[in-house]
Amino acid sequence: MQPLIDNARTFGQRPEEFARLAEGQSPQVLFITCSDSRVVPALITGARPGELFELRTAGNIVPPYGSERPTGEAATIEYAVEVLGVQDVVVCGHSHCGAVGALVRGDDLDAVPAVRDWLAHAADEPGAADPNDPTVAAAVQNHVLAQLLRLRSYPCVEKRLADGRLRVRGWYYEVHTGAVLEHRVDTDGFEAL
Repeated sequence: MQPLIDNARTFGQRPEEFARLAEGQSPQVLFITCSDSRVVPALITGARPGELFELRTAGNIVPPYGSERPTGEAATIEYAVEVLGVQDVVVCGHSHCGAVGALVRGDDLDAVPAVRDWLAHAADEPGAADPNDPTVAAAVQNHVLAQLLRLRSYPCVEKRLADGRLRVRGWYYEVHTGAVLEHRVDTDGFEAL
């Protein structure tokens, strides 16, 4: 913790670098990814403060849209799309994902009931995968596609997709190599960016 504290102490000593951020934000991308500490959107994309609007959830899950019981995730998506006017939404899964791995293996999550209940929002089962593969690559990629379908069902997303003001993208980040793959509709596969 001490290195983090030391950096935080010196971080604010460069106010000229941050003054423009007080004027507001206008990110072009909503980046939905996992809460995993190894997945750092700004590091992966090279984004500077103000360039990405982030939504991080366990397993990069996009929960079902429900206006009668809105979630923080739905509010974040709606704000990014309707208020900030992002032009792209990226759903980024990653290798070695504990959430998807737990689903693939059928782990007993009774000791962590909030995690168990959250993972029930995963949309579809991540698909057939080798439970002994620590990367769970195929399952994570299937999971990303399921979350993209879920995202498309949000009214604000559906409307902006229909009028061409929004694009949605599925990414897969390899923790062990740093490689980023994107789902290509024409090949229905994940390929290098």
